[in-house]
Amino acid sequence: MHIDAEISRIRKNFFETIKDIKTAEQLTNVRVVYIGRKGKVSRLLREVSGLPADIRPRVGKDLNLLKNEIEKNINDISLRFSGHAAEEDIDETLPGKPFSVGGRHPLSIIRNKITEIFFSMGFSLVEGPLMEDDWHNFTALNVPEFHPSRDMHDTLYLEGKDNLLLRTHTSPVQVRVMKHNKPPLAVIVPGKCFRNDAIDASHFPVFHQIEGLWVDKDISLSDLKGVLSAFVHRLFGNVRVRFRPSYFPFTEPSIELDMGCPVCGGSGCSTCGHGGFMEIMGAGMVHPEVFRNSGYEEKYQGFAFGMGIERIAMIYYGLADIRDFYNNDLRFLEQFK
Repeated sequence: MHIDAEISRIRKNFFETIKDIKTAEQLTNVRVVYIGRKGKVSRLLREVSGLPADIRPRVGKDLNLLKNEIEKNINDISLRFSGHAAEEDIDETLPGKPFSVGGRHPLSIIRNKITEIFFSMGFSLVEGPLMEDDWHNFTALNVPEFHPSRDMHDTLYLEGKDNLLLRTHTSPVQVRVMKHNKPPLAVIVPGKCFRNDAIDASHFPVFHQIEGLWVDKDISLSDLKGVLSAFVHRLFGNVRVRFRPSYFPFTEPSIELDMGCPVCGGSGCSTCGHGGFMEIMGAGMVHPEVFRNSGYEEKYQGFAFGMGIERIAMIYYGLADIRDFYNNDLRFLEQFK
């Protein structure tokens, strides 16, 4: 019959055609020509319904078998092309592509080292708001209205917010902690601070501090010196420590803590200004006015200290420019992994 001859002719043409296929694109075209929606086999399948009833089932079966046979051969060839492409595109002898591994920022590393040392001494960690009010940031810490630190050239005030500012130090958290906790207490307060500083090698408008506070009934300057000396030796090793008198509105008496220059060993060099020592923090006994503003009775005593994490990190790693911490230069940051 005519349709049987057509089926045989399609099968023969198909197998002759696939002998010359070289590309996946050619194979796609063959699929469309033979079993696509308007392909040769699909066209015959649509004509089966018009055939005589006695041959309709047999012809339909033969066409479906032919369609399955063509589809199987096309799929087999397609797999062969996929394997060939993989062999061409992938060289299994080459090393894999490296992937980058993240690491902690050097300021985070130093912050963690500092907090771990004070944790071992019994201090706990607390945090406070970055946006402060005038009372906590200044008045409660015995900083009067005429103090120069209240000037807008030093402090970043928030426009449209009455007496609100970006905290200039972590010291306001001292008052917040004491207002809601009774002694004895020993806390450290790490966090961001903000000052209207010009950007240069040693100043940046955003910086990090760690504040410390220890309050009890019998705390003395000797306790302060012992804690800070132990801290310096734990972090920097066997270096000399020196305490100098100083002034801070919220402590009395106040001191500055210097450590022997780790670069020259105290003999004097350009890093320490040829003095043999480097200043690393301020400290002192908590001022009675700060205790009163916090609601503490006069029987309590305590000490407080504060240090810049950037300064400690610059000394620890021997860096000369604070801006290196904020330039996001991966060549610099990857050294600390």
